[in-house]
Amino acid sequence: MNKARTLPPRVASALAKLGADLKDARRRRRMPMAHAAQRVLISRSTLHKVERGDPNVGMGVYAILLESFGMIERLERLLDAPFDRLGLALERNRLPRRARAATPASVSANRANG
Repeated sequence: MNKARTLPPRVASALAKLGADLKDARRRRRMPMAHAAQRVLISRSTLHKVERGDPNVGMGVYAILLESFGMIERLERLLDAPFDRLGLALERNRLPRRARAATPASVSANRANG
């Protein structure tokens, strides 16, 4: 990411919170920075950047830290449909207003294609 680019405030805030939460998770486990960094094969300085919410750190580093703390499922479920309110609303608007009974010809065509 270009350092001159300014992040939207909500994005910067979300990254800072994620970093702080990762730091808290590490500290709850009584894990020194050096040990945590070594465990996921990153430098201490990279871990420090993560814990500050630096947007220039790759997503993979955040993911491997989540995995090392036993929380990778949080990332796996990040965009699950129940959390995509806008997507669900848009999908609902595109649903047909009424359902029509399938004709025998359309049923056989669907079976042949599927």
